[in-house]
Amino acid sequence: CRDSKGELHEFDSRWRTDDCLDCSCSRDGIDCCSSFATPAGYDEEKCVSIFNKETCTYKVVEKDDHSKECPVHNWVG
Repeated sequence: CRDSKGELHEFDSRWRTDDCLDCSCSRDGIDCCSSFATPAGYDEEKCVSIFNKETCTYKVVEKDDHSKECPVHNWVG
């Protein structure tokens, strides 16, 4: 299988892209899906979600103080 960057992958192989997608290669082609959950159901006026590309995770913190995490009631993904 050849991915969007032109790199070749063996059949039955798995990898994670730079954009945090988990991909696999089969004889039917490449299949990719999101490897992370997106926060929903938090106080968007008081808080902000920050994505960490190195860990492929979101953190929801107060806009005025990033050291304070906000409660998240729903995750989508």
